[in-house]
Amino acid sequence: MIFMTSTLAPEQTRECIDACTECAIACHTCADHCTQQADPQMLACIRLCLSCADACMACLPSLARAANYQQLCQACADLCDACATECERYDDEIMRQCAQACRRAAQACRQMAAA
Repeated sequence: MIFMTSTLAPEQTRECIDACTECAIACHTCADHCTQQADPQMLACIRLCLSCADACMACLPSLARAANYQQLCQACADLCDACATECERYDDEIMRQCAQACRRAAQACRQMAAA
């Protein structure tokens, strides 16, 4: 876990922190991979991956404090779903892995947003 609080975070919060962290890493990896392609259509994917990674990282401090995270988590879930949908358009292993990480983060964030 990246962030530690003075009390043990509930399992659901830890899972969301982990999912967001993994998603951010996968999105940066995917964006870098996409920049190496010679396809200008990858620009949308690169932008979504970077925005998704930013959203995931923005959620982490609020999750670690267990305060005011619901709206951030909902917005992050929506962005993660959009990124996953874009990455799923391509037959590429790195992009598939990114989409899977995005789907896990979206699910974890939606659960936190509803909490």
